[in-house]
Amino acid sequence: MRLPRTRPRSLAGQLFAMQVVLIAAVVAGCAVFAYVSGSAQAEQTATRQVRAAAVAVADSPSVREAILTPDPSAVLQPYAEQVRRDTGIAFVTIMDTERVRWTHPDASLIGETFLGHTEEALRGETFTETYTGTLGPSIRVVTPVRDGKEIIGLVSAGITVDRVSSQVREQLGALALAAGGALALGGIGTYVINARLRRHTHGMNAAELSRLHDYHQATLHAVREGLLMLDGQRRIALINDAGRELLGITPETEALGRTVDELALPAPLTGALLASEARVDELHLTADRVVVVNTRPVVGGERRGTVVTLRDHTELQALSGELDSERGFTQALRSQAHEAANRLHTVVSLIELGRVEEAVDFATAELELAQVLTDRVVGAVEEPVLAALLLGKAAQANERGVELELAEDSLIDDGALPSSLAQRDLVTILGNLIDNAVDAASEGDGLGSAGAVPAQRTGGTGAGRARVTVTALADDRELLLRVSDTGAGIGPEEEDEVFRRGWSTHGAGRGLGLALVRQAAHRNGGSVELDRAPEGGARFTVRLPLGDRTTAAHKKQVTA
Repeated sequence: MRLPRTRPRSLAGQLFAMQVVLIAAVVAGCAVFAYVSGSAQAEQTATRQVRAAAVAVADSPSVREAILTPDPSAVLQPYAEQVRRDTGIAFVTIMDTERVRWTHPDASLIGETFLGHTEEALRGETFTETYTGTLGPSIRVVTPVRDGKEIIGLVSAGITVDRVSSQVREQLGALALAAGGALALGGIGTYVINARLRRHTHGMNAAELSRLHDYHQATLHAVREGLLMLDGQRRIALINDAGRELLGITPETEALGRTVDELALPAPLTGALLASEARVDELHLTADRVVVVNTRPVVGGERRGTVVTLRDHTELQALSGELDSERGFTQALRSQAHEAANRLHTVVSLIELGRVEEAVDFATAELELAQVLTDRVVGAVEEPVLAALLLGKAAQANERGVELELAEDSLIDDGALPSSLAQRDLVTILGNLIDNAVDAASEGDGLGSAGAVPAQRTGGTGAGRARVTVTALADDRELLLRVSDTGAGIGPEEEDEVFRRGWSTHGAGRGLGLALVRQAAHRNGGSVELDRAPEGGARFTVRLPLGDRTTAAHKKQVTA
């Protein structure tokens, strides 16, 4: 028959058993020590007591006078008994120098020889010994009685060992009671403490706690979401590898124990982490990332801290921006296809009416308008991603009545951009700047999705057709991307706010575009500048360093 497997005792149970044994051992040791020291102390007290009685009797003048009488016992026996009763000792024996007793608690033994040693006393010394006499084992003191320099008798006073032992046993009873009380009190205290420990450890044993810790550490390092735990004082109690990466905390930085304020995070993100209420799926920007933040306070009678989860939203945001651009490009192409069909019907109708020359002129003009920008973009910008983006944005702008033009000094050779400069970042930067400029130029009252400013703030120009001018130039050191518009522009008092997430007059959920532009530029070691365009609107200039341009061009030539 196989016996059921028993679960190992919990850590709290093991500690309780160990502590009870320890307390019992300590109490028992203290009891033994107290008994030994009590016995020694009782013997010392008894010795001092009988010594004092013997010396007092020996020094009494009446004793010396009685010894010199013909019948010393007649006077000394009542006196010795009185002293014995008064002092509570076992016996007081007065004898001559030949050890013949003059007194004894048992009167029948008077006149017999004293049982014990007297040699030291006959030499004039007072000494102590334990000896078995007529009353049993006793602690006795023998001292001489002097008449001047002559020793005329001896006095022995003693207390039986049984009486000393009975006193120790009385003390031991009180000691045992105190030891039992200490053991019970220690056991109750230990039980209470271990019951609390059992609640905190959930009844797990040491092996289970160790295994749980190992799983805990493995999970923290394996999970891809950032995890941050703050204590009641807003100090970091726990942070995993993903959390460090998302918040930009280097591995060399000691984060545990630091407050959130010491991490130098953007103010909105710091406010979200320190908030007393729960936050759900909030978008926040760090220097390099878009982070989704969720927080939940940990409460249990009092505020104990906050649990924070962080998700990287950077790539998803970039993909969303690209999808929006592609969707807009598709809509523009659909609209152009519809417009091309109308123009084709116009040409066919003119031919049917016999007005061939007018039909040719109309078709040629339309082809020239469509081809000019395409030739200009393809000739100046040989990077296919940027060229395609510009053509798509030009179509979108045209649909909104905005003319998108490429500055004359624009030039980006094929292979001029290094491979380290992500094409997605270029799309994010140039795409968002053009979208915001088109919004501002078409509406005439702001920046659109990145944040609108009414026209009366700066008195933007309204003369002529709305226009957006793009400059794309790569030299030996940097890539310059500049976008200006004929919109209302941005007031000086708001130039520091346009890159803040949420700065927009287009409603909730807008105002992320320029924040992403600055983030992408910062991620590539570049900068973003804002000033006033010659046309009166806003002008954004992005500069990205091209330190690896030569290497990139060389790789391009080798590949070719």
